[in-house]
Amino acid sequence: MSAADLTLGDWGFGGASLGNLYKPVSDETAEATVEACWEMGVRWFDTAPHYGFGLSERRLGDLLRGKPRESFVLSTKVGRLMRPIAAASDRFGFCSPMPFEGVFDYSYDGVMRSFEDSLQRLGLSRIDVLLMHDIGATCHGAAAPGLFDIAMEGGYRAMERLRREGVVRAIGLGVNETAVCRAALGRGDWDLFLIAGRYTLLNQADEAGFFEVAHAAGVKVAVAGIYNSGILATGARDAAGAYYDYEQAPRPVVERVRRIEAVCERHATPLPAAALQFARAHPAADAVLIGIASPQQARHTAALAAYPIPSDLWDDLRAEGLIPQHAPTPPRTPQ
Repeated sequence: MSAADLTLGDWGFGGASLGNLYKPVSDETAEATVEACWEMGVRWFDTAPHYGFGLSERRLGDLLRGKPRESFVLSTKVGRLMRPIAAASDRFGFCSPMPFEGVFDYSYDGVMRSFEDSLQRLGLSRIDVLLMHDIGATCHGAAAPGLFDIAMEGGYRAMERLRREGVVRAIGLGVNETAVCRAALGRGDWDLFLIAGRYTLLNQADEAGFFEVAHAAGVKVAVAGIYNSGILATGARDAAGAYYDYEQAPRPVVERVRRIEAVCERHATPLPAAALQFARAHPAADAVLIGIASPQQARHTAALAAYPIPSDLWDDLRAEGLIPQHAPTPPRTPQ
């Protein structure tokens, strides 16, 4: 089956929670969470070596191994190699991770090694979608241009070979910015860009229609991080516990979310329902990836996706300058 046949569904499961992001998740809860998502009809499951430093991949592979292999899409990432350390510690928001640390390596050999390591952790013989993880200035700052060249000259060749040999069905980027995706378009033949946190109810940094540019080049786009690491799910009332882009939310972000919340309350709409449906409404977004940490969250997410939102809510958000006038929103509901 080729990348053109890749079906991701309306929303997929983001596996960072299986790596104990922000709080420990028991094996029992991890299993119940994946099963609940399966029961909701979810068939795209995403993970990465970075999530819990191998823990997410180990858990997800164990939980999917009993499913018919052609019935789900599995994506993971390359760009970091896991090196053993003396003792585990909480890092990058992951609690009680595996005793490894991630070392960036976007070279040809590094990507090949990362792919083989992921197969071992997952305990599966095939990965459907292989994404180059966290390449770009957002993660690497001044070192980004040099690493990008290494990635395009080395890592991309490895990914393209794996796809050509049929070991993976699709290749792409999994990043927190669109600029590096735009640069990558001219350096390779990609199937999917997974872009986190850059198109949300709070942040529409679509860079003048990049999603449409990607589609014109034949590349699917999936939107992740639709709650901006948490604040669009939890709201802004507890500012001290509100996360934005994996850190405590700054005051301007908290104040903007409070204004969005106020509009949602006027229309009796949960803030996360508005956030989810806004992201799904972009016509160039092929799928939405959502981090799920419990069976209750899985069922709640399905309810949010189906929540009836009055069209006046979107009109009011536009009127108050909280979303752009041209922003796509769900079809108008009958009055």
